This record gives sequence, structure tokens and C-alpha cells, in this order.
Amino acid sequence: MTDNSGKILKSIRPGKITLPILIGLVVTAYFLYQEYDPSVISAFSFTFKSLFWFFISFSMIAIRDFGYMIRIRLLTSNQLSWRKAFNVIMLWEFTSAITPSAIGGTGVAIFFINKEGIKVGRSTAVVMVTSFLDELYFILAFPLILLLIGRTDIFSFGTSMMEGLPWYQNKFFMFAFIGYLLKLAYTIVISYGLFFNPRGLKWLLLWIFKLPIIRRWRPQANESGSDLISTSKEFKKWPLKNWINAFIATCISWTARYWIVNTLILAFFGFDLLGWNDHILVFGKQLVMWIMMLVSPTPGGSGFAEWVFKEFLSSMIPIGTGMAMAFMWRIVSYYPYLLIGAFIVPRWIRKHFIKA
Repeated sequence: MTDNSGKILKSIRPGKITLPILIGLVVTAYFLYQEYDPSVISAFSFTFKSLFWFFISFSMIAIRDFGYMIRIRLLTSNQLSWRKAFNVIMLWEFTSAITPSAIGGTGVAIFFINKEGIKVGRSTAVVMVTSFLDELYFILAFPLILLLIGRTDIFSFGTSMMEGLPWYQNKFFMFAFIGYLLKLAYTIVISYGLFFNPRGLKWLLLWIFKLPIIRRWRPQANESGSDLISTSKEFKKWPLKNWINAFIATCISWTARYWIVNTLILAFFGFDLLGWNDHILVFGKQLVMWIMMLVSPTPGGSGFAEWVFKEFLSSMIPIGTGMAMAFMWRIVSYYPYLLIGAFIVPRWIRKHFIKA
């Protein structure tokens, strides 16, 4: 961990916020120009209720992060204070915001937790379990939402409606289905290694990484296998009550994340635009969006996230308002982490690496 400190510190320097901001603003400006129509402004409602629901949108972010803080304190047996838990979560989110979505901040989260006083083995265990709980939420929530909605237009893209289209002809359904299967397979493998046979899973990993194409990553596979064994020892005998509490905190965090869009729609279009069933559809569409955003090559999904948002929700909001809503969504759910991180990172580095 010490040997990698320099690389990690370099990867989280605050100056990196410039690129994702520029990408997001350029893409947003381009699409706003493309779909600009002065009459569209009248579709937005600006009232006291708008301010109220806009405040609720920001409250969803606070609830989301509070849930993460509760979970990480549970997983560390409250060894992290509330302040330290806040620092770890903000650093984690900041790293996710300045790195490609496919990479995220999980890799350096172990480093953050360790520097706050938790041993490396325990830090690795905490990060692996958070990943397991996050995937478990998605695996349970996605089919539940599909059953509640009972509609296939959850996969509609742009202004086209796909309700009634056979599943094998719906490319977005297939994309989401493959993504779901990958997440399910990952969760099953982690569950098997975490609760039943960690040494067996490590052996399987090392056997797979004998293949010539991926042999050069065998040392990392060996390290991951060792981490999995230590994780299993840490959590195999964890009380059921703790698992339930940690999963409830996970559900609160992810549900709050997805409700941000619903509250923004209520803020600018009120209750007349969508019924409650439609709001569940909006929620479900975000699950599909999340799968697509995982493959984004840009930092924090900048540019790609705005475009996906506009296309996936364009059938749910007035025509021409998609990119404006996407920009508001990113203002609430993404840009605050860039700003908070830019303040926290220098102070955190001074505290842990610069001696008086």
C-alpha cells in the first residue's frame, strides 16, 4: 500500500476536476443548442413548490451519503468516527467522479480507509463487502421494478416506444439483460468465495489466469484471492442483524440516488405530468441507465451520462427539455462531489502525508 501511495495521490489531485467539467459542459452546450426552442421555457414551472422539490433533490444526495456513512461504520465496527466516515465517502465519490465509470473509486477506497486507521486486510474486506451489497441491491431491485411496472418501454430509447416489441428485437433489453447476468454472475462468485470457499475461489482465479492472454495479471489475481480469504475470515461469522442493517443502509443510499430524477421532475413539471406508476417507470429506467454508464470511458461518465439521460427519459418529459433536465441532474448528483473533493483532498493529504 505504501509503495502505491504516490500513484494514488497523483490520481486524486484536485486539478483533475477540470476535464470532467469541460466534457460535461461542452456536451450539454452542444445538445442545448441543437434542441433550443424559446417556447420550451414555458414547459418549466418555477414556483415555491419548485424550490421545495429542488431542496428535496439535494436532500436525496445527503441521504445517500448518510446511508453510505452508516454502512461503512457498521463494516468497520464503528472504528471510523462520523468525521472519518464522511472523509472516506467524499474521497471515494470524488475519485469516482474524476475516473472513467468502468474504473470508479473502489480501487483506491482501500487506501482511503487504511489511512483513516483501519488495517489493510480489514480495509480490503470492507470494500469487497460494500461491492457485494451494492450488486445485491441491483440484482433484487431490477426484477422487482420490472414486475411492478409490467411494461417493456422501460427499455425505450429516445422518443421511440418499445412497448409490445418482442424481447429478442429490443437491443436495449438485451444490453440490460447481459449487464444483469454479468452482475448476477459476479455476485454469485463473490458470495461463494465470501461465505463458502474462499481458498477454492482463489485457486480457480489463479488457474484461469494461467491463460496466455491474461497471464501478466496473475500477480493481481493472487493478491485479490488473498484479499478474499481475509474478507471471508472477517465477515463469515458476522451477526445476521449486522448484515440486515448494512443492506438496509445500502438500499437507502441507492434508492435516494435514483429518486433524485423523480424529485427534479416534480420540481419543474409538478404532479400533473406523470402519475405514480410513471414515476416507478422513471426509477426503473435509471437502473437501465446505470448499466450503460458503467461502460463510459470518460471521467465520471461526463458527456455520456448527460446524453444517456436525455435519450432514456425524453419520452417521459416535455419535448426539448431533456438536456436541460440532464444538466440539472448532474448539478445535483455529480458536480457537488467535484467541489467538495477539491476542498477535502488537499486537507486530507496535509493531514496524512505532510509532517509539521
